Amino acid sequence: MGDPRRRDFLNIAAVSFAGAGVVAIVLPLVNQMSPSADVLAQSSTEIDLSKILPGQAIKTQFRKQPLFVRNLTTKEMAEADAVPLSALRDPQTLEARTKAGHKNWLITMGVCTHLGCIPLGAAEGENRGEFGGYFCPCHGSQYDTAARIRKGPAPKNLEVPQYTFNSPTTVTVG
Repeated sequence: MGDPRRRDFLNIAAVSFAGAGVVAIVLPLVNQMSPSADVLAQSSTEIDLSKILPGQAIKTQFRKQPLFVRNLTTKEMAEADAVPLSALRDPQTLEARTKAGHKNWLITMGVCTHLGCIPLGAAEGENRGEFGGYFCPCHGSQYDTAARIRKGPAPKNLEVPQYTFNSPTTVTVG
C-alpha cells in the first residue's frame, strides 16, 4: 500500500489542474474590483500652504468636491474659542476640528451639510455671514470661523476630512 499508484498520481494532477483553473478565473474577477489608477490618483491631495496668509482661504478640490483651506487669524481663533459649546447645534471645539500645533489651519469640505450647496466665504470679498465663517446662499445656513453651524437649516458642521501635515507648509488630504 506504500507504493504510489498511477490512479493516485492522476487524482493529484487533476486536483492541481482544477485548482490552477480556479485561480485563473477568480484572480481577474478580484482584480477588476480594485480601484483604477485615476481613482487612486484622486484619493489624496497635497496642498502648499506657504502662500495662504493669515485671514485668507483657498478653495481647491478633493475627490471632485470643493475643499476649503483657511489660515485663521488670532482674532478668528479667539472668536471661535469664545463660543460656548452649549450654543452650538453640533458642538465641537476649534481644537477638535484642527491638528495639534496647527490650530490656525482649518481644513474642511466645502459642501453645506443641508443639501450639498457650496458655501461662500473662501474667496476674497464673498459673503461670510454674520459669524465671519461661511454662508450658504441656497438656504441661508451660516457657519462661524471654525466652520461650525450657527444659523440656518444645516444640521451639522462642515466636514473635516482626514489630513496630515508633511511639513509646516504642506499638507496631504486623504
